[in-house]
Amino acid sequence: MTRNTHLVLGATGKTGRRIAARLRVRGTPVRAASRSSRVRFDWSEPDGWDTVLRDVDVAYVVPPPVPGPVHAFVARASAAGVRRLVLLSGRGADDWGDSAFGEHMRSAEEAVRGSSLEWTLLRASNFAQNFDEDIFHAPLVAGGLALPAGEVPEPFVDIEDLADAAVAVMTGGKRHAGRVYELSGPRALTFDRAVELIALASGRPLTYRRITPDAYITDLIGQGLSRPEAEDIAAMFVLMESGVIAGTTDDLPALLGRAPRTFEEYVARTAATGAWDER
Repeated sequence: MTRNTHLVLGATGKTGRRIAARLRVRGTPVRAASRSSRVRFDWSEPDGWDTVLRDVDVAYVVPPPVPGPVHAFVARASAAGVRRLVLLSGRGADDWGDSAFGEHMRSAEEAVRGSSLEWTLLRASNFAQNFDEDIFHAPLVAGGLALPAGEVPEPFVDIEDLADAAVAVMTGGKRHAGRVYELSGPRALTFDRAVELIALASGRPLTYRRITPDAYITDLIGQGLSRPEAEDIAAMFVLMESGVIAGTTDDLPALLGRAPRTFEEYVARTAATGAWDER
């Protein structure tokens, strides 16, 4: 394996599988790694990291939901001769207060920033695909979504655009070193408007209801999440309601060389797959 291998962690996840596919199409040597990939990577099994990092030039890193491992991983990457790290983080990482999720993001960013390697941070807004590939999907299929989000809008980013941006950074040379990119969609919209657009595109009478963060935590625990996991997700909505991350940015179009996909484009494309059809 040559030294220009590009490692993609979380390779079976929402972002990783899209990034790995794009790199392969470009002819870039890819090592796709995750807990369920042929190349296994597990944040809780550091004994296997050195094998995954061997001959890697650039690594795309999706940090784990616990603090600490990224610091050890960065040290191993440096020792293995990795040249650059591209870290996925979240918009408003500096503004999450003392929530556990915020601490995890900041810890991962600090590990990367403090290394001797070239690094780039991709701080993304909420993914549009959360409505069909993640936690918002099942409630929508059941007929409606209830969240602690009101009139403050969110500039949802399409993961297809994020994947394009990540590949541009991973393959774009030194000009991306030391950069923090704040990635948003082209327009912010409220969650009730997002659900309205999904209802229009899917042809289903979907509803949106605003609830309190405490009620949302209770709902998430009822869906099988642990209380800490539920509290982390609810904390995100508290941050969103503050308006700190409601604005759009120009970083994504600058990386893409084109306008980002709109939420309407995402909805029309996804509705055609039957993602929100009643089961």
